[in-house]
Amino acid sequence: MTVDDTTGRRIVLITGASRGIGAETARVLAARGDHVVINYREKAKRADMLAEAIRQVGGSASTARADIADADSAGALVAGVVEQFGRLDVLILNASGGLERNASPGYAMALNRHAQERLVRLAVPHMPSGSRIVFVTSHQAHFYGRKPVPADYEPIAASKRAGEDALRALIPELSAEGIALHVVSGDMIDGTIIVQLLERRNPDAVAARRDQGALPTVAEFATAVALATTASAEPGHTTYIGGQDYLDTCEATS
Repeated sequence: MTVDDTTGRRIVLITGASRGIGAETARVLAARGDHVVINYREKAKRADMLAEAIRQVGGSASTARADIADADSAGALVAGVVEQFGRLDVLILNASGGLERNASPGYAMALNRHAQERLVRLAVPHMPSGSRIVFVTSHQAHFYGRKPVPADYEPIAASKRAGEDALRALIPELSAEGIALHVVSGDMIDGTIIVQLLERRNPDAVAARRDQGALPTVAEFATAVALATTASAEPGHTTYIGGQDYLDTCEATS
């Protein structure tokens, strides 16, 4: 797809960006002057509509179809971005899954752990010094093992924690290249597909989180993700959104 002139713009790849947090993050970053590459797996029409809406208000956006859990598809995704733009300045690891109907037992780990590390390794050779990787996660995953999680969400929590650990293990390599990792962790985010799926399976689990206070909105969380692409912080820093009870009862460390 032909895109606008990207001269002077950061090139930002957002995985799982056709809806929810990824889509809203794309809108925020495009409004700030970045070129956003909207990665999607299946929802081409939705991704194209988002990119067009961004361009209509003066932003710069393109789309890229890829299943990041598939090694060949992930490789083609990075190669396509590099071929078109010459580099990648920001990688936002937003894609997540495991609650989908008929998902295989190993799918959550394949997507939330293995695919994240693989995509980082593919992207790093094309990221200049000063680039940023942002890993998007949940408190239920970030604090996995320190606080109980709903049974239905456990495969996601365990696999996303494993993904975060894998990325944190890469911090020395990333730092040597001048690339910083920033983690953004949130309570259940109102309006996301994950919360909608969990609410159908285990409404009490979602209600229990609502009892602790208002859940963060997609807009609030996406704004935090966007800010993490420029915020001055130590490599591996975690930004927490919502869920004060987690922070009160767990040490807010990696």
